[in-house]
This record gives sequence, C-alpha cells and structure tokens, in this order.
Amino acid sequence: MTERKDSNIWPGLSYDDAIAARAWLKALGFEDGTLVQGDDGTAVHHSEMLWPEGGRVMVSTRGTETGSDFDTTPGSGQIYVVTADPDAVWQRARELGAQVVRDLADSDYGSRGFSIKDTEGNRWSFGTYAG
Repeated sequence: MTERKDSNIWPGLSYDDAIAARAWLKALGFEDGTLVQGDDGTAVHHSEMLWPEGGRVMVSTRGTETGSDFDTTPGSGQIYVVTADPDAVWQRARELGAQVVRDLADSDYGSRGFSIKDTEGNRWSFGTYAG
C-alpha cells in the first residue's frame, strides 16, 4: 500500500457486492488500499480504493455490522474524480462495458470528461476540471 495522507474529502459507498465493486474500480485505474473483511471473507467492513492522482473512496458491504451506520441506498452515489487523462479512463470504462451516462466530451467550461454507472447504479464522473 502506498504511504500517503489525503486530507481532502473521502466519499463512501456501500454495495451488495463490495468485492466486485473494488475489482471494477481497480479496472478503472484505482489502486487497492485498506481492506478489512469479516471472518467469512466476503463482507467488507471497511476498505479504501486510492486514486493515483490523489484522493480515495471508501467501499463497504451494505448491511455489515460496522458498515450499516453508513449504508447508502443502491445507486444513489455520485462521485467526481479529477484526472489528467480522461481519455485513458474512458477507454478502460469502455473495455469494462460500463453503462454510459454522458459520453466523453469537451465542456464549455474547459473540462474534458464523461460519466458512467457502476454495476450497482452509482454514477462516476471523470474529468479534467479541478475547480
């Protein structure tokens, strides 16, 4: 695991299949971070996926003992990820067969990006706009 300290916002999402969600995020370019599982090895009580350009997202299994206080409704999450290379992430998303919400395009405010949905319906936007 990479040693670093992110002091920005860390969004959290809960999934019916958090292991599959972590694999999906890894295929998009996230890196494995902390992973705390239950004794059965399927429930994820706490985990972090690291974006190589900075930031992270927490992923847990919906309804776990520790995760239930932070459960999100399936498909209710909306995450924006800043990237210097949205074209590369777009290509990985297409290879995954991700459901496209908004095609890769340049915006009138100077960003280049796109939006997709993960396997449980959460919306992920990737773009160059960093504020």
